Amino acid sequence: MSASPSSGAQAAREVIAARLRDLRVEAELTGHELAVRCGWSPAKSSRIEHARTPPSDADIRAWCAACGADEQAADLVAANRHADQMYVHWKKLHRHGMRRAQEEVVPLYERTRLFRVYCSNVVPGMLQTEAYASALLSTIAAFQDTPDDSSEAAASRVERSHVVHEGDHRFALLLEETVLRYRIGTADTMAGQLGCLLAVMALPNVSLGIIPFTAQRRVWPLEAFYLFDDHRVSVELLTAAVRVSAPSEIAVYAKAFAGLSKIAVYGAAARARIAEAINSLE
Repeated sequence: MSASPSSGAQAAREVIAARLRDLRVEAELTGHELAVRCGWSPAKSSRIEHARTPPSDADIRAWCAACGADEQAADLVAANRHADQMYVHWKKLHRHGMRRAQEEVVPLYERTRLFRVYCSNVVPGMLQTEAYASALLSTIAAFQDTPDDSSEAAASRVERSHVVHEGDHRFALLLEETVLRYRIGTADTMAGQLGCLLAVMALPNVSLGIIPFTAQRRVWPLEAFYLFDDHRVSVELLTAAVRVSAPSEIAVYAKAFAGLSKIAVYGAAARARIAEAINSLE
């Protein structure tokens, strides 16, 4: 079955097709000339360029080679393989509630060894208390007009966080100081959540940095993103989850994380900011 023109998967395929078309144009090749170099019909080139036919990995490599752009192949192959998952609307992901979405990422969490997480809006999911997660997820369900199973989803979110305490996983986590001040749930909920952050900081496999309000910015505040080793990035937008797998794009997020790390404070300075946020709840 063909994808809807408005679907995220089709949009991703159209982006890939446009990048392939740009490569052909930059190489100053006609569609016919490219087809000859690749050993297929001009009609196939046209179908690929107009996103009517998804290219295979071999098609992409042949296209890049014909255009003298072999260095582009790895990114395009990665994007093509994950086109169906690159851009997933939250309403679709949560159409049966949010618990399933929490459980689906467990295998990814368990196989990841290095987590690099930047959050500018809420506490990262793997550090959320059940009360904080429930308050947040119920708000999301109401906003999205999707089934509210926030209590069950929150319990699943906490359960999947076992990776913080088990195995050989390492966590490098960066929070904007604003995250400590945003009121999610009641004052008691926030106090419990902030206390949890203080406790997690003591774990040997966790590095938690706070980017102060007053930091001289080397990297501007960004949308929340999660790097899973060097294989994948998940970016959280208002309407959708974006899953990045192209090596060059992953490298950009890694560069941003490194820049943000340099303006964060750690240890006693980070604990002092969390304590200040707790005191402000009184």
